Formats: sequence, C-alpha cells, structure tokens
Amino acid sequence: MDAANDFLLTWGDYLWTWLVLPVLVVLGLYFTARSGVVQFRLIPEMFRTLTDKTPQTTDGKPQSVSAFQAFTISAASRVGVGNIAGVGTAIAMGGPGAIFWMWLMAFVGGASSFIESSLAQLFKIRDKDGFRGGPAYYMQRGLKARWMGIVFAIVLIICFPFAFSSLQANTIAATVTSTLNTELSWLPWAIGIAVALLTALVVFGGVRRIASVTQTLVPLMALGYLLLGLIVVGMNITRLPEVFTAIFTQAFGYNEVLSAAFGYIVLTGVKRGMFSNEAGLGSAPNAGASAAVTHPVKQGLVQTLGVYFDTFLVCTITAFIILISQPDLASAERGIGLTQGALTGMLGDWAGIALSVIIFLLAFSSILGNYYYGESNIEFITGSRPVLAAYRILVVLAVLAGSVASADLVWNFADGVMGLMALINLIAIALLSGVAFRLLKDYTAQRRAGRDPVFTRDLLPGVTGIECWEDELTVTGPIDVNVQKHQAEKHRDHLHDH
Repeated sequence: MDAANDFLLTWGDYLWTWLVLPVLVVLGLYFTARSGVVQFRLIPEMFRTLTDKTPQTTDGKPQSVSAFQAFTISAASRVGVGNIAGVGTAIAMGGPGAIFWMWLMAFVGGASSFIESSLAQLFKIRDKDGFRGGPAYYMQRGLKARWMGIVFAIVLIICFPFAFSSLQANTIAATVTSTLNTELSWLPWAIGIAVALLTALVVFGGVRRIASVTQTLVPLMALGYLLLGLIVVGMNITRLPEVFTAIFTQAFGYNEVLSAAFGYIVLTGVKRGMFSNEAGLGSAPNAGASAAVTHPVKQGLVQTLGVYFDTFLVCTITAFIILISQPDLASAERGIGLTQGALTGMLGDWAGIALSVIIFLLAFSSILGNYYYGESNIEFITGSRPVLAAYRILVVLAVLAGSVASADLVWNFADGVMGLMALINLIAIALLSGVAFRLLKDYTAQRRAGRDPVFTRDLLPGVTGIECWEDELTVTGPIDVNVQKHQAEKHRDHLHDH
C-alpha cells in the first residue's frame, strides 16, 4: 500500500506540474481576455439570473430543475470536504501563501467555469426528468467525438461518485470519532452504515429528490459554518491584518520565490482550490445543464457565481479560522483536524460538536451532488436500467467503504484522476470556446437592448448538435405559447435592428 501511495503521489505531481497547471493557467487567462473579463464584468448578472423563474410546461409544472436548484446541486458537490479539510491540508502543506493562489485561481478559473457551463446548456438533451448534459455531451455533440466523451465520463465516474464520495464519508466518520474522543473499532462501521442508508434513500429517488434535498441543505449548512467562522473572526478581529500579511508575504516572499518551496506553494493552492471550487474541472456543467433557462449564458453566469461562493466565502472563512489560531504548521495535523482544533481551541468543545453536524451536512450533500454527476454520465454511456441500478448500489457501497478506509491512498488517487479529468475537459472547452464567445455576444446584445435574453439555435448558424433550443417559437420546451410568441417577436425585432 505504501508503494502504491508513493507511485500515485509522484505520478499525480508530475501530471499537475507539467500538464494540468500550465494548461489551466494559460486557458484561464485566454478565456478571461477573450470574454472581456466576464467573470468580473457580469457579476450583477450572476445574481439576477440566479433568481430566474423556471419555464413551465402546458400543465403548469416546471420543465426541469430551476436555475437556483442547479446552483445548489453544483454547490452541494463544491461545498464539502475541500472547504474545510482541503483548506486545512493546503495550509499545512503550503503555508498561508497557498490561500492566495486559491483566490487567484478561483478568479481566473471563473472564466473557464463560465465557458464550460454555457456549453453544457447549449448541447444539453432532454430526458424523462427534464434535461441532462455536461462535458461528455458537448464533446459528442460539439466536437463530434463520442469516444472522448466516453473517456471523460468514465474518468468522472471513478473520480466523483466513488473516490470523492468515499472521502466525504471518511471525513464524516473521522469528525464524529474525534468529537466523541473515542477509538471504538465498531464506530466507523456504524457511521458508515447510517450514511450509506441515507444515501440510498435519496439516490434511488431520482434527480428531483436530489434537487429538493440540496435546495434545503446547502443554504443551511453554509450559513451555519459561515456563522461559526464570523464568530471566530469577530472575537479576533485585531488579528486579521496579521492573517492577510501572512497570506500575501508567504505567497510572494523573497525566501519562497528563490526556493523550490514557491512552486510547491502554488501547486498546493491550485490543486486544493480546484478540488474545492471545481472551476474548469468539468463537474459543475453536469448540474448546470439540468436547469431550464431561456439562454445558455445564464447558467454559465450562475455556475461562475458558485465558484466565488465556494472559494471567496467558505474557503476564506476556513483559512481565517485556522490562521487566526496561529497554529504551528511544522507539527500541525493535516486536513479536518487542523480546522477542528482551531475551532475548539477558540470556542470550546461545543464548537467541535457543531462542526461535526456541519461536516455531516457538507459531506452528505457533496455525496448527493457527486452521485448526480455520475448518473448523468452513466446515462451518456448507456441507457440500461440494470446498469444504472448497479451504479446506485456501488455508490452506496463506496460510501460505506470510505467510512472505514484509510484516506491517504484515496486522496492521492483522486488528485491524479482529478487532474486527468480536468485536462480532458480543458482541451474540449478550448476547442469549443469560439461558440461560447458567440453566445456571450448575443446575450450582452440583448441585455443592452433591455430584454431578458432568449436564445434559439438559429442564432448560431453552422453549429450542429443542438437539440433543445428549437428555432423560432419553442425556446426551451413547451412553455406558454403566448409567452413564446412575445419573446420571439421581440427577439426578431432586436435582430432586425442590429
């Protein structure tokens, strides 16, 4: 096991250092420049589109999940172990300076997130629950490369519903065990069985049940954790200047820049940042594609907001909690232990109990989000119901196994698979980025004209593989005919004027 762990660690570092990191940075800067810094320029639009109403079918039911529900499904996967254990690991391994690189890559990665989720909306397809899509779908429909989509889907299934969900379950078990201050051998098994049963109850209920559960859990868990963090920051407000100084000086310090430690700090910040916010990774577009909206760009903006919510709010609060406590990083416990120790040290034992509850909500909602990503990609490969049922059973078993397993090997394996997954997705969105920029141009032109943007596939002549954005009146499905006519007439007038 030690040999396997060392191999995976070495292989993963090479992959990230020489392939993933350069491609991620270069493409993020290119997307930022070509889009006119869309991730900053359209921040007000991100909040506006988040509250868009879901188009209705003729019987008055929503076509699919809403923009906000798609946001919460993706947030359920983003906001999890990476925000607490991942940030703790980043600080323990790369020092405070790693946080700066998490921030920077979240901003640059926001452009990549916009591109991938806009493309996922454009090339989505209909299913019995509404819509589904993601990188595998835009690889097949946009690039005409089904083989590439299948490779990506397999890598995602290994990475998210199995490896990452096992890590989430492992963190739940570790947190509860630490809080109870016991080493009972049967306790992780009991926790694992309980979490696995809860997972089974939800995943066998379908995407709408996942959406309804995460819509409730995500705001609750985020507010609870942010409240704890704000209490800590408020009690130690005078130390914030020290925290910011440490983050910036150790990101660009003279000693760090001249030593090999600089590259390690950057790499640690970027890896843990991507694990947390998933910008450019190719996971969030699976949730973004499920939303019923009137223009693909709307979900591109909403999912970019998700990156900011994850990194600039939740991850930053974790960093403040840890750094305010001034831990000895040379001997600090990595992961969740660093955050848990900082909280209990400043607020008392009750904070450890509160964090256990929050960790459960964070990790459990991530398991649900991860499951949905896997289901969407299973259905891309095959429509076989027995295969889907077997997948659901394996997800439940992975949750149970993760609760009782050692996490080191799985973490290193997941890092490597995550890098491979990101690389495949980044190549695809680079090749399709011209289509996304045309979508953005159409969206901003309609907004300047004072309209709520409506997209139809005739606006992208020469682009094939688009299924759900029918010409003229049918926008995203069978919504009210009078609304369709009104929107289409305004849109045609706008095109004539330009």
